[in-house]
Amino acid sequence: MEYIAGKTDFQLHNSAVSLGKFDGIHRGHQLLLNKLLEQKEFGLSAVMFTFMFHPNNLFSDKEIELIYTEEEKKYMLEQSGLDVLISYPFTEETASMEPETFISEVLIKKIGAKKIVVGSDFCFGHKRKGNVDFLKEKAEQYGYELIVFDKIMADDHVISSSYIRTEIAEGHMENTKELLGRPYSIIGQVQHGRKIGRTIGFPTTNLLPPSNKLLPPNGVYASVTTIDGKKYTGVTNVGFNPTVGKTPEKRVETFIFDFDEDLYGKMIEVSLYALEREEVKFNSIDELKEQMNKDIVFGREYFKEHSI
Repeated sequence: MEYIAGKTDFQLHNSAVSLGKFDGIHRGHQLLLNKLLEQKEFGLSAVMFTFMFHPNNLFSDKEIELIYTEEEKKYMLEQSGLDVLISYPFTEETASMEPETFISEVLIKKIGAKKIVVGSDFCFGHKRKGNVDFLKEKAEQYGYELIVFDKIMADDHVISSSYIRTEIAEGHMENTKELLGRPYSIIGQVQHGRKIGRTIGFPTTNLLPPSNKLLPPNGVYASVTTIDGKKYTGVTNVGFNPTVGKTPEKRVETFIFDFDEDLYGKMIEVSLYALEREEVKFNSIDELKEQMNKDIVFGREYFKEHSI
């Protein structure tokens, strides 16, 4: 997959392109992605166009929390068969671009769009003045075909990134899995930890997510870790490990069942399936070990009853 990030000087030809934020790459986004991939049979390149935001929103001081960070999104899309991922710089200039200028200068001249695939609520251009109706109106003039998908529903809710964020923030991992079409996960390179888990009989792998990664509540989760394409069940603690000395940053520490290999430096994916309990500070290491044994029983029992 070609990854074009933070650049405006590129040139593609004969593309099928989908546009949006694609935070979460949820079930609605997957409809668009699958339609893109179908277009490869007709000789078109499958292109996803999204914006690369600064750590702080251009119009706000609040950091944008993402279901999947840029690196995670790239990692997932590389496995999908997508040909090109464009993360276009979101600047004052971009934000002030008129809708027709965006069509002519970006979609046609830079991307070479022959087919455009979007959701029914897609808006673009200065003050979001461009929409699906505008794209339909300009299709013949600029020589592209427009394909529009309606929003999809789950339990009377429109599947959207904002709804999914709410579910993650409340620790509703099973419903999040339903909305995403896959378990929510944290993807990253294994870091050195404090090795305390190993000394008490529970060695863990450690991920340190960036500050803009949306994480669920601190606690212990039944989890599946994917390593080199193979899946391993386990339990994961999200939080600061207050019992053994609170860490300065939030960590994702996973005890993988029946696994004892050195993973330092390896890229892994930790998927959270269900919340067992909140993170708590225990009075002693013995109390912690006793609870960790209960956590392991919970995890093993969970995966006896649920497929991965």
